[in-house]
Amino acid sequence: MADRSFLGWPFFEPRHRELAEGLDAWCRDHLHVDHGDTDAACRKLVADLGQAGWLTHSGAGEGEKLDVRSLCLIRETLARHDGLADFAFAMQGLGMGAVSLFGSPEQRTWLDKTRKGEAISAFALTEPGSGSDVANTRSTARAVQGGYILSGEKTYISNGGIADVYVVFARTGEAPGAKGLSAFLVPADAKGLEIVERIEVMAPHPLAHLRFNDIELPDSALIGRPGDGFKIAMSVLDVFRSTVGAAALGFARRALEEALGRVTTRELFGAPLADLQMVQGHIADMALGVDASALLIYRAAWTKDMGAPRVSREAAMAKLHATETAQKVIDAALQLHGGDGVRKGFMVESLYREIRALRIYEGASDVQKIVIARAALAEQVS
Repeated sequence: MADRSFLGWPFFEPRHRELAEGLDAWCRDHLHVDHGDTDAACRKLVADLGQAGWLTHSGAGEGEKLDVRSLCLIRETLARHDGLADFAFAMQGLGMGAVSLFGSPEQRTWLDKTRKGEAISAFALTEPGSGSDVANTRSTARAVQGGYILSGEKTYISNGGIADVYVVFARTGEAPGAKGLSAFLVPADAKGLEIVERIEVMAPHPLAHLRFNDIELPDSALIGRPGDGFKIAMSVLDVFRSTVGAAALGFARRALEEALGRVTTRELFGAPLADLQMVQGHIADMALGVDASALLIYRAAWTKDMGAPRVSREAAMAKLHATETAQKVIDAALQLHGGDGVRKGFMVESLYREIRALRIYEGASDVQKIVIARAALAEQVS
């Protein structure tokens, strides 16, 4: 049984504890989805999460506000049970994050569908020549009478190929660099949207390389104002970056849980593995890393929920520490499992494949270090 004592921390309100306990029970009863067909599994998970009401937390309706602590608790809990379920939930939130924060009433009709699990969303930011360097975006949206003409390519787009709607960032040219980007809502059936390639990765998720072949978009496709694309993208990542750390925390908690089960039941030299001081040292390091990650994650989430306009520093610290630590915790759990740790069908083998991408997407670890360092240096100057 995973440690749940952290729910008593002062970061949380009673509703958060009820949410975490309720979702944990739901996961035990419902997360038995066959992953053999990744696309079908994701569609089913989105539908199931929507029907059960969990996806209502993935976005904010008119007059509502995203609750980052709830987002983190949900991602942590889902990841602890099933990495693909976490992916399905997270992409509904990230994909519609721009609409949650800046969307028009018309655009929010898509948000209503994604929160019910009736449509799948995607966040199309990364390009073949620019990942973390968003200001180097090359895709363009040329203004014409009544709308825009969207051209360019995006890659490693989660839910690419199965999404019903994409939020796409493109250069509209109001100013050089980051100030000349805008965000657009693009339905999957838009004429000229091409799925160039489905991308296979070590932990199967639906990913694709997209091409926009002079897609005609109406003015109503623009999210926010022209030139606000960079601000919108950073605002979305500011909210959801902490949740990446929360997913990593869920993986790490499950790895620790699996390791504890292993060392207390497996014998070596006539005694449980847990009696060995070296094994106890590994367990101590794992438990310490898990709690430290949780403190950073829920500090960042609480700070944002309390009204901080930006939590870039706190979110970067949370994501960096949680994802790097989870890699170490999972590696230690695999080592304690011996040969079974690399065997297909064992949880720690699956966790080992799942965790690696989290150190890259939504800002690679080295980029998080840059964010943290710049914040620290700015404080010194001020």
